Amino acid sequence: MIKIAKVLLTQTIDNLGHVGEVVDVADGYARNFLFPQGLALEPSAHNKARYAKAKAAHAAEMGEHRATAVRQRDVLADHVLVFTRKAHDDDKLYGSVRAADIVGSIETDLGEKIAPSRVQLEHPLESLGSHVVTIDLYKDISVVVRVRIEKEQP
Repeated sequence: MIKIAKVLLTQTIDNLGHVGEVVDVADGYARNFLFPQGLALEPSAHNKARYAKAKAAHAAEMGEHRATAVRQRDVLADHVLVFTRKAHDDDKLYGSVRAADIVGSIETDLGEKIAPSRVQLEHPLESLGSHVVTIDLYKDISVVVRVRIEKEQP
């Protein structure tokens, strides 16, 4: 049977928790990894008070990220990205439209910076016409962006 330990995180750890939070972990994980690496402490009143400011700062930062994502979602929801590309006679592109092209167009058109890794493309867009692309802006905030690829006139 695995013993459970309560620990106070001194740093945000993916899939575990944020700085200043008290979480339950396996006793061995706490003793052998978190404590020696300085990633967690015993959740005493003194340690909780010590990390309360860091926890509040982290919460404020996450609030700012959420507000930015909501604003970006509202801006992108009504916008159509238009690309002009050379194409074969069968409407297949010579090149393709990739995630980097999409975020570059958003930054040029709207001034919004978004990481290419946030764009959900299974494969690059390789044909003329209308497409929809999902962009994950924050944990639970995403937006569907319309992309139209038109044929470049010779």
